[in-house]
Amino acid sequence: MNNSKEIIIVIQKQLINSQIKSPQVFLIDHENNNRGLTDTHEALQLAQSLQLDLVVVSEGKDAPVAKILNYGKLQYQKKKRQGHSARPTVKEVRLRPNVGVADYNLRVEQAIQWLSKGDSVKFVIRLRGRENQYREQAGELLERIVAALGQVGKVQSLDKRSLIAQVVPA
Repeated sequence: MNNSKEIIIVIQKQLINSQIKSPQVFLIDHENNNRGLTDTHEALQLAQSLQLDLVVVSEGKDAPVAKILNYGKLQYQKKKRQGHSARPTVKEVRLRPNVGVADYNLRVEQAIQWLSKGDSVKFVIRLRGRENQYREQAGELLERIVAALGQVGKVQSLDKRSLIAQVVPA
């Protein structure tokens, strides 16, 4: 027997039109008016006369709550909302090689918060003028940042040439 735990995900599909087997439903019409307890067959006829669908919104104790609406439009809006929430954001932190200790600690703490929320963090070290002579120090700073964030994130990319580090949540 396999000792690993299996996770079963149950996807509950909404019942629409003829899939509704309950004899009666609490009906909410297309104008969001509560029609009360109605025979399922009558509610289905009303939905078809409006060229809309009868959709079970929630399963009640006595009878399910059904609403008259455009099911295709509902699916589209759900998919659109899901796409917006699932997109991880990339936060960018720009530093100079001679950053102070307090500023460094603040940026690292901020990055830890962002990583714990699920966002990825991009660190960019910018060199200006004579600072280009000290590229090694900037590379060391980048390595210190990566080491500090090693607990909460993993390095997706570390480019010492362009002095960019991308860290994603662990």
